[in-house]
Amino acid sequence: MQITSRAKVWIFTSDKTAWHFVTLSKASEEKLVKSSKKQRRGWGSIPVLVEIGKSSWKTSVFPNKSSGGFILPIKAKVRKVEEIENGDMISFTIEFDAFR
Repeated sequence: MQITSRAKVWIFTSDKTAWHFVTLSKASEEKLVKSSKKQRRGWGSIPVLVEIGKSSWKTSVFPNKSSGGFILPIKAKVRKVEEIENGDMISFTIEFDAFR
């Protein structure tokens, strides 16, 4: 099952680093959670395959208390290759990675 969506990139900063994320839409989240019910990992994360532009990689989406939904981290390498910056609206495809 693949989910294609669009979302705005945002940054979470801590004392030592900054992480770039997108927040999954409620519709995307519901489809992903339904297909991965028994496959949750640490912190409630769900393993996924992600495609943005010509880049693809394995990662996890994580529950986010402040939004009540799930967030997807965007790797620095992918941001550089795909020229993604904070505030950009990006299209992405995620797929539940059951074999991870």
